[in-house]
Amino acid sequence: MADRPENSLEAFEHALSLGVTGLESDIWLGSQGEPVLSHGPPGAGSVQLAELFGRCGTDFDLSLDMRGPGAAVRTVEVARAAGFDLSRLWLCGGGLRSAPWRELDPDVRLVTDLRWRDAVLRSRSAMAAARSAGIDAVNLRHGRWSRRLIRHAHEAGLLAFGWDVQFAWTMRRAVRRGLDAVYSDRPRLLVEVLPL
Repeated sequence: MADRPENSLEAFEHALSLGVTGLESDIWLGSQGEPVLSHGPPGAGSVQLAELFGRCGTDFDLSLDMRGPGAAVRTVEVARAAGFDLSRLWLCGGGLRSAPWRELDPDVRLVTDLRWRDAVLRSRSAMAAARSAGIDAVNLRHGRWSRRLIRHAHEAGLLAFGWDVQFAWTMRRAVRRGLDAVYSDRPRLLVEVLPL
């Protein structure tokens, strides 16, 4: 978050207090096997997933990039123990790596990215393959999404998510193009530009 330390409980609380409906981070396993939120290998100041739920509650969507083996299993276990609605938990993995996580819970949402070559040269078949594998959404950097690519995602039954949306004009463009969700480090600007 631009005006709070990144990946801190203060940043997450602040974003939610502004009216943001979802949070995003990466999940790593800490030294004791606990899921830890961090946009790099966990270190001092990392936030445990259980702490996030304890401090911020469970009334938001949560998108988490899985970093390392076992992260998805432990994330679902901790979310379930906190009473988090697993249909609001979005587990992200590259390629179709997230597909096996469907076995963890039928309600959890799965997110993937696409190799740029697949997105450009075979977007319809790549989107269809992702949906057939049980994926719910595709997440790409916002500038890589075209209206055509978003249409192909929607035709396949997938949601289209855009990340790194940091300016008012990119937020407006993302909505005009038809993205279903955007990821931004600027929650105040996000709620000002895209009232929820």
